[in-house]
Amino acid sequence: MEISIVIAFSPGPRQVVEIPMTIEPGFTAAQALTSAAYLGESAAHGLEVTGLGVWGRKIGPSYLLQDQDRLEIYRSLTVDPKVARRERFVKQGAKKAAGLFAKRRIGAKAGY
Repeated sequence: MEISIVIAFSPGPRQVVEIPMTIEPGFTAAQALTSAAYLGESAAHGLEVTGLGVWGRKIGPSYLLQDQDRLEIYRSLTVDPKVARRERFVKQGAKKAAGLFAKRRIGAKAGY
């Protein structure tokens, strides 16, 4: 009896690749990745793996996969989120009609 899994990863910003696979019960996450590379899924080649997860929960390479698991391959961030937020704020400017608290109720306290 084989089980169905999906290997999901993002080769770049706003791109998601999902590879459906059927594997034998008892396969680990590392074995599934090796099997996907063996099957010729070229999209996964050259991908720097910084972590693995199943449905958003971090796992190790020795995790035993179960039926309907979604094995996620995490890559490193290319931009620090704090730096990106600062750059967006600088680009947006400190206008009165911009930002988180731009829409205020009449008579409300500042920031609410």
